[in-house]
Amino acid sequence: MSTNYTDRIEDPETLQARGWPCLRQFCVFMENQVGRLNELMRHMEDIDTRVVALGFVDSVDFAAVRVMFSNSDRAREKLKLQGFFFTEFDVVGVELPEGVTPFSELCTTLVKAELNIHHAYPLLYRRNGRRVVALFVDDVDTAMRVLKDSGHAIVTESDILLDDDL
Repeated sequence: MSTNYTDRIEDPETLQARGWPCLRQFCVFMENQVGRLNELMRHMEDIDTRVVALGFVDSVDFAAVRVMFSNSDRAREKLKLQGFFFTEFDVVGVELPEGVTPFSELCTTLVKAELNIHHAYPLLYRRNGRRVVALFVDDVDTAMRVLKDSGHAIVTESDILLDDDL
């Protein structure tokens, strides 16, 4: 589910609660200029909005920065206040399983359910010393169900917000 918050009338009843089992990925669009990423981080990174994942795709003219924060509600407020153009997406946070082939195990679980991973990246968060990845998939609800049924541990925003192991 993606949302463009520059065109949406804010309705607090539609915002996801902290118990929502997904993580929120923000995709911030900006000019590809020296210092622009620094400007984003200066406005966003704080005690109440720590960066837990960061990646970007750039071209000659623009960049799309994928970023996740420890508090998506506060991040959304800050992005709006600073006038950044952004979209939001639900992503699945999952602990990497133990063993020598953790990514293969995750991918196999999802491919059996015929789910495609559009992109994935590691989080700067560990739960009980275990690495965590964010997965942007075709169907978040199905992916979470399939992963849980296969014994994988899902990571929520509440986990990240309450756990200070960043």
